[in-house]
Amino acid sequence: MGTPGGFAYRVDERGTVTITHHGRPAGTLRGGAAARFLAAAEKGDPQLLMAKATGNYKHGNERQARDHARNRGR
Repeated sequence: MGTPGGFAYRVDERGTVTITHHGRPAGTLRGGAAARFLAAAEKGDPQLLMAKATGNYKHGNERQARDHARNRGR
């Protein structure tokens, strides 16, 4: 728990990176952004990079959810 998952990516013949999340399209990177993503994906955690690239990362409501009354007893 706490680490992003379910992401995958593929690169087409033009160098465009298509990111999917659980099989559904989540984002597309082209040009320099695609090149930077591919270079970073080889060095680091591609799941985290894809979550950040698609905007599906740290929505800002994590603290509110943790402090909500229904979650306090856990």
